[in-house]
Amino acid sequence: MLLVAGLVSPVYAQDAGATNTALVQWSIITAGFALAIAAAGGALGQGRAVSSATEAIARNPGAAGEIRGALILGLVLIESLVIYVLLISLILFFLKPFGG
Repeated sequence: MLLVAGLVSPVYAQDAGATNTALVQWSIITAGFALAIAAAGGALGQGRAVSSATEAIARNPGAAGEIRGALILGLVLIESLVIYVLLISLILFFLKPFGG
């Protein structure tokens, strides 16, 4: 009986640096949703960009080089927005700026 009580008591112990766990949990959930929305939006934007560039090249093959350059620049900018959201999500996951 004493052994069982000794094994169960650490479950009810509170650590010294108790934080607001609800705030930490919601910041992690929010970061996950933000990353999902950013990835979905980035994928839709990239799909539309590639579709429009392919159609433009099909209509005017002589301008393929200029269209390709603008396409690459646009894809880089779209992807950079998703990477910024990933960075913010990682900060919320690991540093917990609002929960201590």
